[in-house]
Amino acid sequence: MSIIIGHHINGQQVQFGGATAPVYEPATGAVRAQVELANADQVGQAVAAAKAAFPAWSTTPVTRRAKVMFNFKQIIEARVNELAEAITREHGKTFDDAKGEIARGLEVVDFACGIPQLLKGEYTEQIATGMDAWTMRQALGVCAGITPFNFPAMVPMWMYPVAIACGNTFVLKPSERDPSATLLVAKWLEEAGLPKGVFNVVQGDKTAVDALLAHPDVKAISFVGSTPIASYIYETAAKHGKRVQALGGAKNHMVVMPDADLNQAVDALMGAAYGSAGERCMAISVAVAVGDVGDALIQKLAERIKTLKVSNGLTPGADMGPLVTKAHLEKVTSYVESGLNEGAKLIVDGRGIQVVGCENGFFLGGCLFDHVTPEMKIYREEIFGPVLSVMRVPDVATAINLINAHEYGNGTAIFTRDGNTAREFVSRIQVGMVGVNVPIPVPMAFHSFGGWKRSLFGDHHVHGPEGVRFYTRMKAVTQRWPETIAAGPSFTMPVNG
Repeated sequence: MSIIIGHHINGQQVQFGGATAPVYEPATGAVRAQVELANADQVGQAVAAAKAAFPAWSTTPVTRRAKVMFNFKQIIEARVNELAEAITREHGKTFDDAKGEIARGLEVVDFACGIPQLLKGEYTEQIATGMDAWTMRQALGVCAGITPFNFPAMVPMWMYPVAIACGNTFVLKPSERDPSATLLVAKWLEEAGLPKGVFNVVQGDKTAVDALLAHPDVKAISFVGSTPIASYIYETAAKHGKRVQALGGAKNHMVVMPDADLNQAVDALMGAAYGSAGERCMAISVAVAVGDVGDALIQKLAERIKTLKVSNGLTPGADMGPLVTKAHLEKVTSYVESGLNEGAKLIVDGRGIQVVGCENGFFLGGCLFDHVTPEMKIYREEIFGPVLSVMRVPDVATAINLINAHEYGNGTAIFTRDGNTAREFVSRIQVGMVGVNVPIPVPMAFHSFGGWKRSLFGDHHVHGPEGVRFYTRMKAVTQRWPETIAAGPSFTMPVNG
């Protein structure tokens, strides 16, 4: 009998007995479990639980809310292997990569532990005769997160620790492809002292998403996923009067200058293009070779790609695991075929790779294209797989124009020894996150994460200071006491004095 993965609502693991979808173990291709897909009424139960919990939680002293985050952090650190194994079995990424994902998520929990300092307002005494003023930040109410399959622990941690520490309650709709990690987290949050109903998990597909977008008691929506869905989330939720931060797709370029340390650049590209099988929104999918560096770059990359250790993510020493589903494998493979059909040169072909003991797994080896041009589909669209395209340009100005012309603006990097080149690149590039000799410039949690152009819909980036601003509303208070008020009404605009 199949394992049924349900929901976490008001402190209880819940199964409704409705429609389900398969959850695969990507390394073997076997169905691991069935996940329930919530309908609108069931989503409403989770929202109702969060709404009921909000008054008490929002008025809980901020130091006690921070203490829950401290406790939660300790629980995760003690059980990191359990959480990492759940991620690897359902997503496919290597066990060490899963542990790295958790570590980066915990940085946001660290940040949320400092919420008493972050929620402080400003105070001005005597703004007018006998009058004082101050500002304060207050929680919104029920907030919701809709998160992708590629980081089932880290991306939700960009959202709920900050939202909850600020005094909100939360409903999380994780990806139905790898849902188990969020159920572990839900139990551990309550073990850390979080009251029932403050954090809820509903599994589901578009039906559950639409229910959250339309529900009148949901005040804010956070989303990470593809650009078409991010655009839909933003438009639909905004139409229903909600705050929205919706992070979309990416086509991240890494510029390799002729003066770059080539071995360092190749090391960077290997990890950034093929880590997690390329299923990262910050993966480098385009290497831009400037000047005459292209031939040497291709040669070194081809040699290294052929040595990639592709295996079950639980195998010690594996560099790369499988893709998440057979459907995604077929989609990524179709991009490789498209690149060939449009005239790009396939230097390394990872199709047809066989992993001993995992013959039915969803594996694709590292692929490398050369002589890719801007009109090709493999350049224009986000592939989300282990496919790296190399483009050749004559100078850094052309590289900058190329990147700025792309519809996505999530992350980019430049590898060079020249400080002025790097400075000009950082200044002129129209991308939200930029690395200089750093291939994946993901900000630390006390900064904020987000792209530009069609990689972000909404005004706020996630976590860090922007996250606190997103999950709170500012209230301005002006105060004067009766003995200082002059007798009689005033019909003119008040002025200081």
